[in-house]
Amino acid sequence: MAAPKRGRSAGAQSKPGRSLALILIAIAALTGGMFASGHTTPRLGIDLAGGTSITLRAVAEPGQESAINKTNMNTAVDIMNRRVNGLGVSEAEVQTQGDRNIIVNIPKGTNSKQAQEQVGTTAKLYFRPVLATEVSGAAATASPSPSASGSSPSKATGKANPSASPSGSAPPKGSASPSASATSQGRAVTDALKAGSSPSATASSSPKASSSPKASSSASPSASSSAGDSAAKLQAQYAALDCTDKKVRATAGKNAKPSEATVACGQNSQGQWQKYVLGPAAVDGTDVKKAQAVYNTQTAAGWTVTMDFTSKGTKKFADITGQLAQKQSPQNQFAIVLDGEVVSDPYVREALTGGNAEISGNFKQEEAQSLANMLSYGALPLSFKEDSVTTVTAALGGEQLQAGLIAGAIGLALVVIYLVVYYRGLSLIAVASLLVSAVLTYVIMSLLGPTIGFALNLPAVCGAIVAIGITADSFIVFFERIRDEVREGRSLRPAIERAWPRARRTILVSDFVSFLAAAVLFIVTVGKVQGFAFTLGLTTLLDVVVVFLFTKPLMTILGRGKFFSSGHSWSGLDPKRLGAKPPLRRTRRPSAPVDPKEA
Repeated sequence: MAAPKRGRSAGAQSKPGRSLALILIAIAALTGGMFASGHTTPRLGIDLAGGTSITLRAVAEPGQESAINKTNMNTAVDIMNRRVNGLGVSEAEVQTQGDRNIIVNIPKGTNSKQAQEQVGTTAKLYFRPVLATEVSGAAATASPSPSASGSSPSKATGKANPSASPSGSAPPKGSASPSASATSQGRAVTDALKAGSSPSATASSSPKASSSPKASSSASPSASSSAGDSAAKLQAQYAALDCTDKKVRATAGKNAKPSEATVACGQNSQGQWQKYVLGPAAVDGTDVKKAQAVYNTQTAAGWTVTMDFTSKGTKKFADITGQLAQKQSPQNQFAIVLDGEVVSDPYVREALTGGNAEISGNFKQEEAQSLANMLSYGALPLSFKEDSVTTVTAALGGEQLQAGLIAGAIGLALVVIYLVVYYRGLSLIAVASLLVSAVLTYVIMSLLGPTIGFALNLPAVCGAIVAIGITADSFIVFFERIRDEVREGRSLRPAIERAWPRARRTILVSDFVSFLAAAVLFIVTVGKVQGFAFTLGLTTLLDVVVVFLFTKPLMTILGRGKFFSSGHSWSGLDPKRLGAKPPLRRTRRPSAPVDPKEA
């Protein structure tokens, strides 16, 4: 039995339909996923859709250059994301570029000046005592009041642990106002403000701060009158505060001075927006020396957040926790406020004087890590310098997109004309392969927008245009190898199978070099150039997929037809036009010539 010849795959010759079916199924599945997701067009970058792009560079304090690291940069990105979202912006993009740059892309329709001010300033973190709180909106009056020592299995309320640490959660608690009706609500808020905002009763950095009834009664008449005026003003702000409104949340508590009481918003574990009346700041974010998410196995508390305070912060924290522990809910809580928004509101049961604390409350790992990052940001020795601000109008972006599409269409048309003129019938296979590649590129780009935040910018469009040439080059290599075999006198079917191994090797080497260049460019560059590199790398990978699973199988199938196999003059494989040698009909090697002298 004769052994099969090397380099020839029976499966590749006899079953090319499998490869075609595979890639067509993949296209159908991806297209279906695109329509199912509702994202039927690629997400456009700022330079095409219009908007503002801000580049920020991290600057460390003198002697603390090591503070510019991945953890701190990611924390800064989280904070800036919250700020941009606070402006009511949708589809904004905040991401690190390189080891010390942050790019903030904000779509059109946003106040660019306000956004620039928001993302460029240092975050402000404070610990403030909670004076009153309730669910914002219609659900507020129906929410029950929590007990002073009650706990819930939900992550909104955590049970105090044996180490006498505060207990809370990543989102603020879903607690209601101490009052039970709208009529008594105003009186409760007024009483809380009078008790909580007077200098003698408010938890402050002063060691003499006290919350005892005696301290409150000893306040001067003028101080009481001032506190009453402040209480009335804050009561009106609190009553009118609607935290379900994005515009209201964007301004609530943002400009409050640390020494003043204020109102604020936060989201509880049920996804409801909570509104608060908060006393003056008792502890500053810079008083937190270290915060980290820890999985606590000793008390079965799961993921918790631990805090270590500076020596100055230890005294402040001991004062505020000592005062809050003597009060009833919700005034036994302190709010952790970042940029005017409450990110957590744990309650306290006893004074914490050891300089450390632990916040627990059925956290998930991501929630605990997020809260720890926010607590750490107050002590980060980082600031950000604005390197560049680019604003593109929607009209200009539309013009650039139109120009890019026209350039791509011209490039594609020139490639098609060249293929038709030079390769004739083979151009049908090339054009079909280009269409498959274009469909795959479009669908994948549309899906990458919502999944990884990929945005098609102008350099990315340039990358797609360059990819047309790379894809066409792969077809040309394959076609020329086939034509070389035909010139040697072989019929089409064996010519295709003999040409494929050599063409495959050349195509893989060429695409590998292109992909390597794209990968290096993506890693070492910053900003929009990465869009070019990403698109170039993506289309290069798709070129390999299309050539292997579509172009080669389609060529094999069409090569069995009469039009191509007979060498029709319009097939692009006419032996006469190619200057082919006489057909090779011998199946064995000729014997070695015999020397006449030896004969």
